[in-house]
Amino acid sequence: MAYKKTDHYDEGLTDRLKSTFQHILTGLGEDTSREGIARTPERAAKAIQFLTQGYKQDAAAILRSAMFKEDYSEMVLVKDIEVYSLCEHHMLPFFGKAHIAYIPNGHIVGLSKIPRVVDVYARRLQVQERLTLEIRDIIYETLQPLGVAVVIEARHMCMMMRGVQKQNSVTTTSAFVGEFIKSETRGEFLRLIGAKLH
Repeated sequence: MAYKKTDHYDEGLTDRLKSTFQHILTGLGEDTSREGIARTPERAAKAIQFLTQGYKQDAAAILRSAMFKEDYSEMVLVKDIEVYSLCEHHMLPFFGKAHIAYIPNGHIVGLSKIPRVVDVYARRLQVQERLTLEIRDIIYETLQPLGVAVVIEARHMCMMMRGVQKQNSVTTTSAFVGEFIKSETRGEFLRLIGAKLH
């Protein structure tokens, strides 16, 4: 029996994207009938849907699905969350790590929901600056904590593969609100994300 992988995609959108990718490949001078390329338009159509699935997801609903009443009011930090996104300017990947903290104010959230929120916004055409703010704002608006801190460190293929072609540059963005505006709280957060505690 032949191996068959089952995917779930919007068939109409897949067909439209497949046609577009076929035109792109033909325009580049590629023979879309040759064995290695023949199914590339369909694969690319499915890949781009996967990489931009965040448009169809609701970050606030994800957070609300796992909110629990709790008196804990110290910092909760999830660090080294893998980030993979596509730059909206060139549709090339940028990737790195996000570090996110919040200070509960009567509610905590299931820890897995924070990386899921990162994916909701990262799986869209993005710029790192907006991604950082969107993550901060949805956590702050939904959980209503005492504060939220977000730092993202990423490498951008649009700088590494093309353009200035700088291989070792890392872009760092940060966003703070509430208690993290205070230098003491922000300093504790920054020390913790730099510490090797495990």
